[in-house]
Amino acid sequence: MKTETTIQGLTASLAPARTAKKLIGFVPTMGNLHEGHLTLVRAAKKICDVVVVSIFVNPIQFGAGEDFDSYPRTLEQDSRLLADVGCDIIFAPSVDQMYGKQPRLTNISVSQITNDLCGQSRPGHFDGVAVVVTKLFNIVQPDYAFFGQKDYQQLAVIRQLVQDLNIPLEVIGVPIVRAADGLALSSRNGYLSEEQRSIAPTIYQLLKQAEVGLGEGQSLSQVLANISTELTRAGFVVDYVEARQPNLQPIDEFDRDLVLFIAAKLGSTRLIDNLQINFKT
Repeated sequence: MKTETTIQGLTASLAPARTAKKLIGFVPTMGNLHEGHLTLVRAAKKICDVVVVSIFVNPIQFGAGEDFDSYPRTLEQDSRLLADVGCDIIFAPSVDQMYGKQPRLTNISVSQITNDLCGQSRPGHFDGVAVVVTKLFNIVQPDYAFFGQKDYQQLAVIRQLVQDLNIPLEVIGVPIVRAADGLALSSRNGYLSEEQRSIAPTIYQLLKQAEVGLGEGQSLSQVLANISTELTRAGFVVDYVEARQPNLQPIDEFDRDLVLFIAAKLGSTRLIDNLQINFKT
């Protein structure tokens, strides 16, 4: 496994694969890797000849007061984990390598589907994601890119920009990886105290209870209100509890194919989760 820190070095490392017309898979990450990330790499290995994993904490997707400076940088540990699952190349550029010394005058915004949910709570976040992902796609030029469905809205944003900008790759969403108690794996889970970690699985428990309630005929508005009430009772500060169509369009009444979304803070840690629900007719 190679580790490249420059665009030039990565291009050189990928040249033999391109010449041989091998399939290149790409998993973009911010590092501090966990089983969720490794699942993405395994998915990439199944269909690609060469797998590139980027490790880059992207400053322009963090807002004021967010955790850019404190976000864990664990490259040595990440490298060992990636070697174990068969990653071929790590791309770990500096901020200067990604953005240069000159001011960035170009922005990329995906409208409508970024207006609410995390887009409302974190203004500018998805613009930062869109810019860095587009840059990484241009640098790596993969055939396939793999993203986790925990960040469902982010996945939708990336699918949209790939479609709108005719980026020649296929985006593959990989199901959420959970701990044994149901908590969606996230690098930010490491911020939780022992007590908070024991409370955090309440999010998934309430999503599953909501699925049962909807199946039993409870109204969507009542189900969403119950989730919010129970999260608050458990000690969370609720950001949003929402239901959307799979394409992120709003819905008012229960639909047989929907996604429930939660974002809530436990102490200073912001957690997100979602559950896709499809009741067969």
